[in-house]
Parts: sequence; structure tokens; C-alpha cells
Amino acid sequence: MRPVLKFLIIALLPLAGWARAADLNDYPTSARADYVFGCMKANGDTRLSLDQCSCSIDVIATILPYERYVTAETVASVNQQAGQVGALMRNTDAARDALQELRRAQAEAQVRCF
Repeated sequence: MRPVLKFLIIALLPLAGWARAADLNDYPTSARADYVFGCMKANGDTRLSLDQCSCSIDVIATILPYERYVTAETVASVNQQAGQVGALMRNTDAARDALQELRRAQAEAQVRCF
């Protein structure tokens, strides 16, 4: 291999990893913090729950792009509504699929982090 080409590959290799990490980290800090706060409340508000809940949102973020996470969270929230609004959401395939995708990501996070 030519020395110049080898130098360029070695010099640019760390940037390739950084770009991939940035692509995977598309969740805003506020969304991650909101998730961790709610998760900690549900799991005892301990230092251990902070670590586990932080791990959990990181796992979810590697499985679901942020846009799909927001959609699924919205569906989950509306699903809790009684009456027609909740029924409309519960009866659509797209809503059920989004919620199922979120539940699968949460289950994987549970296995890996708790």
C-alpha cells in the first residue's frame, strides 16, 4: 500500500466512527432526560436506577430512530385516552405497529440493562 494512502486511511478512520455515532445519537438530550426521569420514578429513584434507565434509553435509541420513537410514544399516550380518540388510535394498524416496535425495543433494553 502506498504510504500516502495508508496515512489517509489511518488519519480518517477515527472520523468514520464519529460519524456513525452521531447518526445513532439522533435523540435530543431533553428526550433522553425525560425518559430517564420517568424510568427512575418507576424504578425507585436510586443511583442504580439512574444507570439502568440511562442504559435503557441508549439501547432504545440504537433500535428506533427518534422520529419513530416519538410516533410510538404519542400512540402510547393517546392509547390511554378513554372514548373515541383512544379507540381511533387503538384500531389502526399503523398505531399498533408503532407501539409494538416500541415495546420490542423496551423489552430488549430491559434484558440488556436491568
